Order: sequence, then structure tokens, then C-alpha cells
Amino acid sequence: MIRKLRRNEEGASATEFALAFPVLVTMMWGIFQFGVLFGSDAGMQHALGEGARFATIWPSPTDAQIKQRMTDKLFKMGYGTFTISDPVRPLTGGTVNLQITYTMTPNLLFFSLPPVTLTRQKTAYLTT
Repeated sequence: MIRKLRRNEEGASATEFALAFPVLVTMMWGIFQFGVLFGSDAGMQHALGEGARFATIWPSPTDAQIKQRMTDKLFKMGYGTFTISDPVRPLTGGTVNLQITYTMTPNLLFFSLPPVTLTRQKTAYLTT
């Protein structure tokens, strides 16, 4: 009887599946979460580029118009929060500094990771 039970392999694949499936799903969801981070980073870079291009036109747009242009061009993934800082014009030089910050807390279904903050900035050189 013990010999029969030792050789019986019925249910082995179901047991292996039950052990491996949660790990597999967590890894796939984690890859999706990091894809959201990369997509959000690309959206930030796009919005900064559009804001910088818009800031260099003549007549020079106001800071509110530049910020609105960046807000309009920012494509979002639906997770996390974006913060668009007000454009900063240094006292010397014809430049404007633009900055966007993105904060997201990756959720791996069974546990959460610490918050991730991405900050991107760009300097636009204005025409005189």
C-alpha cells in the first residue's frame, strides 16, 4: 500500500501550479507596474519638450500659458500623480526652467513597494 502511494503522481501538476501561479502573476503585474513608470516618464519628457518649444515662440507666452501647454500635452497612464511646477525665469539670462514630478506607489498585488518619484526638468533658451 505504501509503495502504491509513493509511486502515485496524480495531482502533482496541480500542486506545482498552485505554488507557481501566484509568483507568476505577481511578476507579470510587476512588469506592468514598471511599464507604467516608463510610460509616465515618456509622457513627462514629451510635455517638457512641448513646453520648452512653446516658451521659445515670439511673442513670448506667459508662465501660465506655458504651464497650460505642458498640462495639455502630458499623456497619463492613469496611476500616480503628476505635479507641474510653475516655470521659473532666473534673474540673469533669457531662459525658463520647466519641471514635472511624478509620484507612484507600485502595487504588486500582495504587497506594495515604497513610493517612486521621478523628476524631470528642462531649460528653454528664449529668443530676445
